[in-house]
Amino acid sequence: MKERDIKTGENILVLGAGQLGAAVLEYLVPAVTQRDGAVSVIVSPRSWDSRGKLQSETHQKLADAGAEFIAVDVADSSTETLITHFLDFDTVINCMGFVAGAGTQLKITRAVLEAGVSRYFPWQFGVNYDVVGKGSGQPVWDEQYDVRTLLREQNATEWVIVSTGMFTSFLFEPAFDVVNLSEKTINALGGWDTQVTLTSPADIGRLTTEIYLHQPRIVNEVIFVAGETTSYGKLAETVERTTKQAFAKNVLTLPDLLDALHLNPDDQMLRYRAAFARGDGMWWPMSNTWNVQNNIPTQDIESWLKTVMSPCVYPAPAARQTYGHIRG
Repeated sequence: MKERDIKTGENILVLGAGQLGAAVLEYLVPAVTQRDGAVSVIVSPRSWDSRGKLQSETHQKLADAGAEFIAVDVADSSTETLITHFLDFDTVINCMGFVAGAGTQLKITRAVLEAGVSRYFPWQFGVNYDVVGKGSGQPVWDEQYDVRTLLREQNATEWVIVSTGMFTSFLFEPAFDVVNLSEKTINALGGWDTQVTLTSPADIGRLTTEIYLHQPRIVNEVIFVAGETTSYGKLAETVERTTKQAFAKNVLTLPDLLDALHLNPDDQMLRYRAAFARGDGMWWPMSNTWNVQNNIPTQDIESWLKTVMSPCVYPAPAARQTYGHIRG
């Protein structure tokens, strides 16, 4: 086991540089390089063009800042192959999401453990899977519960879970059908009193870096963060007040969502709506969050909305990334 303090010269590996990965890297790269460490990033081989140049402007800026990009198809790689990629790193931060398919998070976690990585931040940037348990109606969440079990059954690799609730950007994703800014509709999941915790990807990136650097070193803990915890009723009030527009409002009850899911079991967005409509495990008090306890300001729904609104039109956010499917 390596020293528990963040030392100089640490080699960090980030998996994925999509919406969340890029947000983490924006804060992590300068913080690590200032400490004489190095940050590498695994992304899809499709991230380069035929000339060998990174196709994403965001990726190129991160590379210019000092991140080393590595081409690996995580979905198609075996556990043994991933182990070889992980061997030389002190910390792995997994921002890969579920886009690589079912079973990938367990495969990544097993590879991290077998490679002897000292510290692991798994892809758990979401709800409280300890409370949700299994059978939520969202199969990838069952896998998240299994990842926690796997980590807790061993003591060679330290782990830190950052629970963020729903990404604020996902709440306004038209396909999710909760807040549709262009159609001016709001659908409450479960009921108007159902609560949900939200955090913006930018705040997740900043807070994850702060948690990684924190002294004394955080070890084997679930850390809760949040931009805001609210009910769908208060959410509707916030949206209408901020946009100065009236929205058509409706409730998608859990029984109705489960009935719809029975008829359309492969509808991923419907699975997310049904899971969030349950309420339990989807929220936590702001007073319980690491950012509040450490006096770190975060972006609430109103301030996030103001960053995506134009004076005349209220379009969907530009980043059309779906929760749990953040591309790497």
